[in-house]
Amino acid sequence: MKRVLTLPALLVAFPLVAQEAPKALSLQEAIETSLKNNLQVGIAESTREATKANVLIEGGAFDWNLTSSINASKSQDRSVRVGAVNIGTNTSPVYAPVKTETDSTTWNRNFTAGLNKPFEWGGSLNLSYAPLYSFTNSKSQSYSLPSNAPFGNPSTGSTFGPYDGSFSASYTQSLLRNFGREAAASRLIVARNGAKVADFTYQKAIIDLVAATESLYWDVVFAKVNLDNKQQSLALAQKQLKENEIRVQVGTLAPIEVTSAQATVAQREQDIISAEAQLLNAKDALIRALYPANKPSGIDTSDIPTVSPIAVEEPAAERMALERRVELKSAKLNLNSASIQEKAANNRTLPQLDATVGYTGGAANADKLSPINTDITGMKYPGYNVGLTFAFPILNKAARGSQAQARANRRQSELTYKDQELGILLEVRQAYRNLEAAGKGVSASEKTRIFREKDLEAEQKKFENGMSTNFLVLSKQNDLDTAKSNELQSRIGYAKAVTALEKAQGSLLEARKLSL
Repeated sequence: MKRVLTLPALLVAFPLVAQEAPKALSLQEAIETSLKNNLQVGIAESTREATKANVLIEGGAFDWNLTSSINASKSQDRSVRVGAVNIGTNTSPVYAPVKTETDSTTWNRNFTAGLNKPFEWGGSLNLSYAPLYSFTNSKSQSYSLPSNAPFGNPSTGSTFGPYDGSFSASYTQSLLRNFGREAAASRLIVARNGAKVADFTYQKAIIDLVAATESLYWDVVFAKVNLDNKQQSLALAQKQLKENEIRVQVGTLAPIEVTSAQATVAQREQDIISAEAQLLNAKDALIRALYPANKPSGIDTSDIPTVSPIAVEEPAAERMALERRVELKSAKLNLNSASIQEKAANNRTLPQLDATVGYTGGAANADKLSPINTDITGMKYPGYNVGLTFAFPILNKAARGSQAQARANRRQSELTYKDQELGILLEVRQAYRNLEAAGKGVSASEKTRIFREKDLEAEQKKFENGMSTNFLVLSKQNDLDTAKSNELQSRIGYAKAVTALEKAQGSLLEARKLSL
């Protein structure tokens, strides 16, 4: 019979032995795992990269632009001219009508290459190089009228020096509208600020994730220790129930006291059920944050909250927050962008006045290309030009409307920055005071728990000596259970208050030895 019972026992025990124990994570390991696996980090990183691409887009307005074209053509033409020729002498001229027919064929090849470069200060440079080949071959024949008989010998001709070319360079500078970097490159400057804001937004996402992970971690720690406390309370209640049953059997205690102890045991068992559910829910929430995929079968914690003195004074925490908070840095960049846009809008209300200077280099016709290039590079046939261009819209409604809009946006950014600054200072003060209160709460709750333990121990001794009642003992047990819960809650609250203060003053990543 024993052999039959042993086999199922082994079959049940083997999976329990082979089952992998839940992995115990420290707080630092939990944070690192969350940063590596959390989907929100990937979303924030993708958003940052998309925003940084705007810098390339806006910077494209100031790229070098290369243009080129090449053409080749052949054309044929015939021209007819009617005139008169002298068939007499100089002293006795005699004119005869003559018709001249000319057939010509022209070959053209030209190539043009140009470079254009707008500059961030409102200027633009244009360069152009244009070599040219044009060759014409013609044949002429004259005919006497009205007989249309050939007159004289046919003649032929061709172009001498078919190669030609030119080089030109011109620079145009805006003197009023679109003058200066803040006007001409305002969109690029704003895009660069936007890229920096995206970096700060990414950092904030990381900070929020670290703070959220710590909160979830401490929730698991609380639920875990709370379950242990509830199990200890159940053990005390069960011990009291057994003692009551023994005293009832020997006749030193009324049977009704057993019922009271049984009710307490039942209540403790109900508390354990709630504590177990709370622990499972807390673990699921932490697993969800750490492992969006390939979730482990279980998870455990290894750290416990510690209480240490505050290392920074409140004024220093406020200064640190104003220097480090990424939200304030982002608001400052947004204010700078709004100011740049306002200045650019103001500039667009000015008249357009552009100054242009240029150079043109020519060349003498040649029978090959190299002399043309020599003439151009040697500035053998230079030409220069200067000019001014003026334009002004009479009403300029669009520019004035944009100016009013930009001014309102800049004012809004100023108020947003100031509001953000005041909000951060308030957050630091509240976090600092909450941490102070939490530290005092831990000390008070620890003393309360020690006193409740001693109070219960004394009450149990009095009960054993017949100087107390079962009701008082159970009441002391309830008081101890409450004191333990309060102490645990205050320690977890202190740990979360530390996180809140470090987040408020902008030192959370540094405190966790994390860098971006």
